[in-house]
Amino acid sequence: MRKWGLLAAALGLTMAACGGETTTTADGEAGGTATAGSRLDVVKDRGQLICGVDGGIPGFSFVDESGTYSGLDVDVCKAVAAAVLGDAEAVEYRRLDSTERFTALSGGEVDMLSRNTTWTISRDTSVGLEFAPTTFYDGQGMLVRADSGIETLEDFAGQAICVETGTTTELNLTDQMRQLGVDFEPVVFQDADAAYAAYDEGRCEGMTSDKSQLVARRSTLPNPDEHVLLDVTMSKEPLGPVTVNNDSSWFDVVKWVTFGLIQAEEYGINSENVATFEGTENPDIARFLGAEGTLGTDMGLPNDFMVQVISQVGNYGEIYERNVGADSEFELERGQNALWTEGGLMYSPPFR
Repeated sequence: MRKWGLLAAALGLTMAACGGETTTTADGEAGGTATAGSRLDVVKDRGQLICGVDGGIPGFSFVDESGTYSGLDVDVCKAVAAAVLGDAEAVEYRRLDSTERFTALSGGEVDMLSRNTTWTISRDTSVGLEFAPTTFYDGQGMLVRADSGIETLEDFAGQAICVETGTTTELNLTDQMRQLGVDFEPVVFQDADAAYAAYDEGRCEGMTSDKSQLVARRSTLPNPDEHVLLDVTMSKEPLGPVTVNNDSSWFDVVKWVTFGLIQAEEYGINSENVATFEGTENPDIARFLGAEGTLGTDMGLPNDFMVQVISQVGNYGEIYERNVGADSEFELERGQNALWTEGGLMYSPPFR
């Protein structure tokens, strides 16, 4: 036992020498180490979250003629704002294309991205990003005209395919066609709007992107029923919110708010019934909603941060269904995006 005591004392001295500021929970356990100059403090002082989005994908992030933003990605921004600022509407949205999104994030122009961004090892390491939990599990697909006669990727030999540059989509397409030995013509665009416009004009026989985006964008074409998705999945595309490296306080907030959306659905807590859980005798739910413990304050948030999130934005299931699921025009099945208890991949670590 004496060895462990000496080791603990040595670690404590090391943390003090490094300038770490350790908090203590109500249970007497050491809390997280505060990060000097965290983006969390910047957002609090500003009183507004600046969130980078696409803005052109119905169901995920779309801005209408009145300037109103909506979609699954937008609701994630709102959830973070509700947790940090107590107001889901305290968000400034910045539309970013695929080539400028990472520069805007690393340069501090936005606080986070919630913009159909795929989690990859290179982005997580060499690009210097931190990926919060996946909010939509997707895969790359291909959109073609129903009367094109194209049924497989091999049918694109000698044909043109529109693709947005600076994306995993562009790289996946090249890899897939190389593996299949198919010689095709890539037609690349920096802006997604330009890519879909070119496809609609017939400048390419196919348009490739995440399947969810293809379904959403198809709805904006003049004659959506004249276009179909091929029965092909070219990749894994885990999409979710992103922050920058080396700011654990801010990353923890975005990460655990996202997990909270999933956990709320698992608990059966939604925007309509959250108030009925006040005074619950379930200790897990009491901690989750901030009635017990210090899970929120340990992160620098109000202890009832998840009450604010759920009451103002809803749980993950509500967000999914109203934007892309059964209550939307797209009616996408949950599939991999169902809770783990229902055969999906949505799973939150314990709130304790």
